[in-house]
Amino acid sequence: MSSIAAAIVGFAGGMVGGLLGVGGGVLFVPALVIFMDETQVRAEATSLLAIVPVAIVAVWRQQGYGNVRVRDGLMIGVLSPLGAGIGVVTANAIPQRALELTFAALALLIAAQLVIRAIRHPREPSPDYSD
Repeated sequence: MSSIAAAIVGFAGGMVGGLLGVGGGVLFVPALVIFMDETQVRAEATSLLAIVPVAIVAVWRQQGYGNVRVRDGLMIGVLSPLGAGIGVVTANAIPQRALELTFAALALLIAAQLVIRAIRHPREPSPDYSD
């Protein structure tokens, strides 16, 4: 993997993570597979490590704005390792192609849900804080 390409993916993933709250994984995994020729499993494993510093910085900044629900975040954080362990075992046991298709299907499902929600429940514009 090229260091320059990794730096570009890292920066872009951090931007997406900070902007959209996805930890960059939605960008890291496809970028590693498509542009850096990694396997799906290796891309997912690399993304998991890369998400740690992105999440730390994003939480620190969002906490400053009062946007972090600490109790909910800690509950998710306490229960997530069990699910992550099971997910890693499963990811290494199923065929590469099935994992790629599952990841793609999940991304499409999430995108569809976001579009439907935005259409059904338009939100009021945020106040302009530049005044």
